[in-house]
Amino acid sequence: MTADEEARMIAALGQVFDLARNGDAAALAALIERGMPPNLRNEKGDTLVMLAAYHGHADALRTLLQAGASPDTRNAMGQTPIAGAAYKGYQAIIEILLEHGADVEGASPDGRTALMTAAMFQRTDIVELLKAHGADPEARDERGMTAADAAAFMAGRQGGR
Repeated sequence: MTADEEARMIAALGQVFDLARNGDAAALAALIERGMPPNLRNEKGDTLVMLAAYHGHADALRTLLQAGASPDTRNAMGQTPIAGAAYKGYQAIIEILLEHGADVEGASPDGRTALMTAAMFQRTDIVELLKAHGADPEARDERGMTAADAAAFMAGRQGGR
């Protein structure tokens, strides 16, 4: 492969990740039908699932998961799609991930779970959803904090402003 061909291929792959970021389920489905693997990763280790989930695109996410993409693949920072959706407050996205077998804990390398993230940002509906699916409210991150501790810490920070 020449340098020019390689540059064109990298640019084309970048456009594929933009499809997930922008929620273009039809274009993703067409590419998958032509043989594109649904578990592609970009230079940051983000999968198409991670990008669709993080940007709240339910149809694109379903398309990828139904094509066999993993709901749990971590990016280079060790983050999971479910934790990203908890951070963003996307309950419907979390429901889709759980329906497709995502690990309800979705813990990062420092032990912070999706439940801790949801609690930290006062996303009570997501906290209840994750607990209903078996998330452990007593799990502790590397600092020893539980979801309740994370919620109290953030509430204290917001109250002090």
